[in-house]
Amino acid sequence: MTLPPQTRREARAAREAGEARSAEAPSAPVQESVDTGSVAVRKGSSALFGRGLLYVVVWSMQLVVSSLISPVLAHLMPPAEFGVLASAIALYQALVVLAVAGIDQASVLQRAEDGDDRRARGLLAVGMVTATIVTVVALATIPLWGDAAGFVGAHPLLLVAVLWTGPAAVVQIALALLVAQDRIKVFAVTSLLSSIGGSIIGLGLLALVHADATTYAWGGVVAQGVAMVIGIAATRPRLAGLLDRRTTVRAFRLGIPVALGNLSYFVLNAGDRIVVQRLLGPEEVARYQIAYVVGSAVILLLTFTNQAWAPHFAALRDAEARRRLAMHSRDELYKMLAPVLLAVTLVSPVALPILAPASYRVHELTLVVFIVAVTALPVVASGATGRLLLIERRGVVVGVIAAVAGAANIGANLLLVPVFGIAGAALATVLSYIGLAALQLLVTTDRRSWRGPRLRVVLPLAVALGIAAASLFVPQDALWNWFRVAGVVACLPWFFRRLRAARGGTA
Repeated sequence: MTLPPQTRREARAAREAGEARSAEAPSAPVQESVDTGSVAVRKGSSALFGRGLLYVVVWSMQLVVSSLISPVLAHLMPPAEFGVLASAIALYQALVVLAVAGIDQASVLQRAEDGDDRRARGLLAVGMVTATIVTVVALATIPLWGDAAGFVGAHPLLLVAVLWTGPAAVVQIALALLVAQDRIKVFAVTSLLSSIGGSIIGLGLLALVHADATTYAWGGVVAQGVAMVIGIAATRPRLAGLLDRRTTVRAFRLGIPVALGNLSYFVLNAGDRIVVQRLLGPEEVARYQIAYVVGSAVILLLTFTNQAWAPHFAALRDAEARRRLAMHSRDELYKMLAPVLLAVTLVSPVALPILAPASYRVHELTLVVFIVAVTALPVVASGATGRLLLIERRGVVVGVIAAVAGAANIGANLLLVPVFGIAGAALATVLSYIGLAALQLLVTTDRRSWRGPRLRVVLPLAVALGIAAASLFVPQDALWNWFRVAGVVACLPWFFRRLRAARGGTA
């Protein structure tokens, strides 16, 4: 039977529409995947730069306190005493890395994989035992390594620094678990007590007992001990975890390489002061410490950001979504760094005379501040890839790369410090972090899908760094310092506009 022309046209149109739908069907899941990935990035960006930054703000209070306390200590103590205190704190930080043994990272991943706290709380008990063992061994061996580390005649200070280690390690593991549980209130109390409390108590002891480094360090021991009690009460370590051999072995398999990597990070961040003390003396350590406090503010904030963001990335089980969020958050941090790095460089000639007395020759430290601040760029890059490697439990890779970078940093310090002084120490840190970021990118899974920041990200950052570098050649007098302050104020709306865009998940 022959169909009328109109009917034939309708049938042909229906057939062609059906074929078109069939042709489009295979691509629908791809489009859906792209849309889902974009939604995940937007939601993830909102979480990271929204509530995630609350934890960063709390953690950063120790940065604020150290910035406020350093000038007070510099005025209360002779430069040599302040320098040996800075070196003792650096040593204490290294011991904490060994005492934690990467259990904080392992407990966060364990909780994300299990979906509950049971085995993560068991790892907290394991961490407490580990911290105790490391502290006891360090105490017993002080006579063997104290003089070799450059603390000749300063063994009482070393005793206090080691006693500081155990409670601080337990607090760090407890804080990691509190972040994973998203318990901001008890996290804030524990974190602020461990950071601010030690400085307040230490200053009280300086005023009432004796103005020396050992007396001040006792304040940290007391504050960390109280914070440890609160952290333990809040997280309730599960003692049965000590008998969970499988989970413990798996945690140490990740944690020990991570701890060695973190120890190398310590070498990257603080080993330069030990080299400077050996080559140039404690007075130069004191000068470098003042400049480092200002320049490394951004680096410390990025470190706190990595710690606060770790649970969110661990809970994101889709590898592609994690990778896209890592690249997006890296680019957003770069955009926010442009005004921050410019502001830090501009404010340093104004801040340094307040932070230290004239005997520190603070007018010579602005270059050091700028070089240290630039380290934030490779820190952002290494943070993005490092988070992915840890979530994939590639702890050995992370540890080896960090060890290579740490060794390179010591070697670079030994070469550059005799030539350029403390500016050489800052330059060595920048170069080492660049190497670290490059090596991590080289071993990243699916590296071909990893893309670098685009021109719209790089260009404002390059302009900001150019202006910051040019400001180093401007006279450090009252008139020009007012212009610097105006520049810092102008950076604030720029920064908050970038933060608002990041919280909205937009590019």
